[in-house]
Amino acid sequence: AALVMGAIVSIGDYSLFLCAVVIAGVLQIILGLAKLGGIANYIPSSVIKGMLTSIGILIIAKQLPHAFGYDKDEKGNITELLPYGQEDLHELLQPLQHVEVGVLLLCLLSIIIMVLWEKPVIKKRVKFIPGALVAVIVVVAVNEIWIRSGSLLAVQNEHLVQIKVAKSANEFFSFFTLPNLDGFLNSTVIVYGVIIALIASLETLLSIEAIDNLDPERRVTNTNRELFAQGVGNTVAGLVGGLPVTSVIVRSSANVNSGAQSKLSTIIHGVLLLVSIILIPFLLNMIPLSSLAAILLITGYKLAKPSVFRNFWKAGKYQFVPFIVTVIVIIAIDLFKAVPVLSGKGLLVGVLSGIVAAAGAVLYGNLKNSYSFHKEEHHEGDTIRIQLAEEVSFLNKAAIRQTLDDVPGNSRVVIDASASRYIDFDVIEQIKEFRDIKAPLKEIQLQLVGFKEAYRIDNLSHVQSVH
Repeated sequence: AALVMGAIVSIGDYSLFLCAVVIAGVLQIILGLAKLGGIANYIPSSVIKGMLTSIGILIIAKQLPHAFGYDKDEKGNITELLPYGQEDLHELLQPLQHVEVGVLLLCLLSIIIMVLWEKPVIKKRVKFIPGALVAVIVVVAVNEIWIRSGSLLAVQNEHLVQIKVAKSANEFFSFFTLPNLDGFLNSTVIVYGVIIALIASLETLLSIEAIDNLDPERRVTNTNRELFAQGVGNTVAGLVGGLPVTSVIVRSSANVNSGAQSKLSTIIHGVLLLVSIILIPFLLNMIPLSSLAAILLITGYKLAKPSVFRNFWKAGKYQFVPFIVTVIVIIAIDLFKAVPVLSGKGLLVGVLSGIVAAAGAVLYGNLKNSYSFHKEEHHEGDTIRIQLAEEVSFLNKAAIRQTLDDVPGNSRVVIDASASRYIDFDVIEQIKEFRDIKAPLKEIQLQLVGFKEAYRIDNLSHVQSVH
């Protein structure tokens, strides 16, 4: 949303911006045909889970003001109340200072209905009816009763969904804006088209990876086909005046929670939206925003419930660190506006930070596990055995050197490379130096076991072993 808003402001004309949407769609079609959808497979699951959890927290933060009836603007989310670089308690507590009792009661009623609907005794009997739909219908009915009875609890228009109502077919089609074809020759438009394509594609791939993890049947989405289909959708959207579309976790997660079994739910979702906007916009305008906020609050909680944090903590630091780094960075940027220039880009920055943290954890583990060191007791004396790992890189050079330097004089040492598939050239040279210079000086009896003639890095180059 931030990227789209920034693009519209920078381009200066919505009809020109639509050309950028078309360009983005065409580029996504090309990405799909080029089969570049597999890039998300290189993102660790801990980072994906961190992204899901942070999105859950953001959803809760964005919907709490609606739950209290503090609809300051169209966004009405708590992130708008968080000032850059400072903590202003008065600003943060504004929603609590503007509580609309009726709005809050309807939100709580919606939550109660959805929670009860998940109980086995109810769910197994009416599983084909989503609890969220029941909650919305009940809340609309309750509010209508309040309005007709003149109750002070009645929720007024400013706290309800507001959709334009067309009085005729001509007026409906007048809501559409067509692209200004001059935009296809505008360098700024082209640049934003490329940016939208790249960011929308990456967010789509991340969302797909996350939703596949939520799928009870553990099916795998064809990412290339998804990019192609999304490209077609964005191309058409730009041509008829629509905003760019992308796969998002919130709606997909809501589908999963409602028992959806296939992508047919997405198609039905779109058809119902179109039909509803055309035929019954006046009914949609009766829905309290707090009821929709309740649905999203439940969704956010399911994504970010405490058990997620506990499970990653129990999984160990190599899983927990990338997870928590992803969560903290996304929340810091998109919720607390810690880096104003990156506002709205927290998802991408957070994922990249999580990947870096995961890579760092792997490197740290590699440093710690490059070899094992232990003493073996024999009747002729103790033997120090240094067992090298399957892969020993240049990152292990310092640790291995320190270990060899610490070997006491007049010792028996065995360096075993039987399990090693690759040993870096620098490490080989270090072992040679120990064999030829340091071991003789300290009267160390050294035995080298399992070293190969060469350790291949790829098909073209190799490093020579110890002879």
